[in-house]
Amino acid sequence: MPIMKYFISLTLFCNLFITAISQNLLLNLSIGAANYYGDMQSKRYTFKQAKAAFGIGLSYELSDKLVARAAFTFAKVSGNDKLNPQTQIRNLNFTSSIAEVEIGAEYFLLNPYENSITPYIFGGFAAFHFNPYTFDTSGTKFYLQPLSTEGQGFYQNRKPYNLTQFALPFGGGIKLALSENISVGIELGLRKLFTDYLDDVSTTYIDPNLLITNRSPKSFELAFRENELKISNPYPLGDIRGGQKYKDWYYFTMITASFRLGNPDKNGGKSKVACPTRIH
Repeated sequence: MPIMKYFISLTLFCNLFITAISQNLLLNLSIGAANYYGDMQSKRYTFKQAKAAFGIGLSYELSDKLVARAAFTFAKVSGNDKLNPQTQIRNLNFTSSIAEVEIGAEYFLLNPYENSITPYIFGGFAAFHFNPYTFDTSGTKFYLQPLSTEGQGFYQNRKPYNLTQFALPFGGGIKLALSENISVGIELGLRKLFTDYLDDVSTTYIDPNLLITNRSPKSFELAFRENELKISNPYPLGDIRGGQKYKDWYYFTMITASFRLGNPDKNGGKSKVACPTRIH
């Protein structure tokens, strides 16, 4: 029957296509640490105040040295002025979860067909969601964006910041092939952001009466926390609260594991030049 022949042909084609694709398709798992660089974290790279990060993704081998990749990463970042002598008196703090979707490409500096240890660089695009929060003196959790701690939404054309934004991920790493189908590695990934409000700190202190009138007394309480230190400094109206000249960053330091979803070079595929075979 023509329909049956068509169905059998289509099934065989799909099986061959899936087999061919899976030979170059890898599942990537990662676990590690997340941190940020901004107004409450003065070091560009540090494990101080780092939180956990977890990732899962897929990569596809386009050529010997070029790999397309897509990943989802969930992490937390935080900052606390009490841990920095230069900002202790400001006494602000925040924590935020980050949910990120990334697409990009990896380029291996050595041919993975010929080397078991392969360094690489990567770059791409990402969208991420964040939502900074803190706790008041009674231990109650408050999300900071709705509080407009710097007058966003009602003061001097300061607009509320979006909680979902774009980023430019880039970095590098090293992978070690354990077999034809499994590799492990370490990766450092930086994220260039286009917001200075990852930590809810960017510009200047505004009139507390404006905060209370347009939002709530809690907005003022969590925008100005020097009084929690029992000091006699006057309220710094108009003074710098954060450095808006430079945007915030976040970054991941991850241990990675990759698993090939199909058998490489099956049925007469490309032979390897050396052992071990390529694995990303």
